[in-house]
Amino acid sequence: MKRLLSLALILPTAALAHSGHDHGSVGGGFAHPLGGADHVLAMVALGLLAAQAGGRALWLLPVTFVAAMLAGGAAGWAGMPFGAVEPAILASVVVLGALVAMAARLPLGAAAAMAAAFGFAHGWAHGAEGPAQGLLSYALGFAVATALLHGAGILAGRAAARPLLRAAGGLTALAGLVLVMGA
Repeated sequence: MKRLLSLALILPTAALAHSGHDHGSVGGGFAHPLGGADHVLAMVALGLLAAQAGGRALWLLPVTFVAAMLAGGAAGWAGMPFGAVEPAILASVVVLGALVAMAARLPLGAAAAMAAAFGFAHGWAHGAEGPAQGLLSYALGFAVATALLHGAGILAGRAAARPLLRAAGGLTALAGLVLVMGA
């Protein structure tokens, strides 16, 4: 219990910790999504959801997320306003985790639209904190890191027994709520 409480106290500060990256490079872009628990949790959870849904969702959800994330990155880099970006990112953790926990079966179009909306929000944050120059290298880095996190979620989701997969979703949603309370 003490470890869980310690984790709950640490996560809110780790959630939005994205500073210190070498922004103008592929490496800086790759590091950016890995620098915040909110990004890692949401991206892995999307992979879990895709694995749980199976079929076309297995590739459509991650591809849609990454494509929308790149569009959001360009919008954030260009200075387009998005006042609710952090609540949207935190909502992505809670919602994606809850959907996995409930083994929800969304229509593919609705799931893809949700992936696009969440991907845009995550991308906007990456782009807004991105480099003044070297955006393409940076975007390539965060797209690859995101795809790998989705892939990790898919692999874990396909390997895990259904109860373990649902428990992982529940823990992700819970971690998202902890992040929300600390934001």
